[in-house]
Amino acid sequence: MGPLLYLSCLILWKYFFLKKIKPTFIPAIVWLFISTILLTIPGSAFPKENWLSKIWFDKWVHIGMFALMVFLWCWAIHNKQTVQLKLSNTFLWIGIFCLLYGVVMEFVQEYVVINRSFDVGDIIADAAGCLIGVVYSLKRYKKN
Repeated sequence: MGPLLYLSCLILWKYFFLKKIKPTFIPAIVWLFISTILLTIPGSAFPKENWLSKIWFDKWVHIGMFALMVFLWCWAIHNKQTVQLKLSNTFLWIGIFCLLYGVVMEFVQEYVVINRSFDVGDIIADAAGCLIGVVYSLKRYKKN
């Protein structure tokens, strides 16, 4: 985990100080890194059994994480678009790419992260979060 975090910080430092990333993309990129860190925490860091598992707390966290991720990317694209984009298609693609990120992270949890496993329920929660993020972004930014 250390080299990944170091590399991420190095990339952020390079791009922020060389001004290659537009400022509106910073929240989306930071949230992507935070999400990656949260999704790669070893399973031993979580409690074994508690009341949170009875209310599917981890699924609600996935929904919130991915809804926010989609919204932040949609916000960045909406605020910095230089050409007229069809927002519905653009936001839909953002949702699809965020969902693909969630699927990839499930495989990372299965094969790379210690004491974590692949969970289809997490992918369903990720998809629900992406859908919420796309619908909210469309309602907020689509022109009448």
